[in-house]
Amino acid sequence: MEFLDILKTRYATKAMNGNTVPEEKIANILEAVRLAPTSSGLQPFEVYVVTNPELKAKIKAIAWNQSTVTDCSHLLVFAAWDHYTADRINHMFDLTNEVRGFKNEGWENYRQMLLDGYPNRDPDKNFEHAARQTYIAFMAAITQATYEGLDSTPMEGFDPNALDELLGLRQKGLRSTLLLPIGYKDEDNDWLAKLVKVRKPMDQLVTTL
Repeated sequence: MEFLDILKTRYATKAMNGNTVPEEKIANILEAVRLAPTSSGLQPFEVYVVTNPELKAKIKAIAWNQSTVTDCSHLLVFAAWDHYTADRINHMFDLTNEVRGFKNEGWENYRQMLLDGYPNRDPDKNFEHAARQTYIAFMAAITQATYEGLDSTPMEGFDPNALDELLGLRQKGLRSTLLLPIGYKDEDNDWLAKLVKVRKPMDQLVTTL
């Protein structure tokens, strides 16, 4: 499947049939998330994979009772760092040095620049920056899901404070940003399944200067 074909065919699934997705497909989606670009390569987020029916039901109650939360096979919860700390920054730079097997002076100077800046910023500003990184990885997950022949529902419609409490995210230095139910569409009950995809024409979207 060509990349543009993936973008043309995917849509926000409104009803799922509850069938279970093979774990290898979920693993590929999570690998796409892991490989997604992030600012300074810090990957300032974590992903929770929810399959427990009772937990999904509790999440549904704080997500406007959207049926895909419980009818999906796997529910991904994206949670961003609540702050950039020296420990978090150093961990990623140390990991880079370990994997590459050497230290680079320019890279170490860049580490110090981040250490001099990020931890001293307002935590809310840092969270907002980290949250934006989850959207990049989220797009990778959506695209890979379509490539795997799966359906998904990009979802911001939930109470993040309630979800943070339910999953104990704040104690881990995390705050929820996005939900992604993944499964198989129930075409007979999905009002959006057979509708034509609508996007702006190119001349209303792109300006060349």
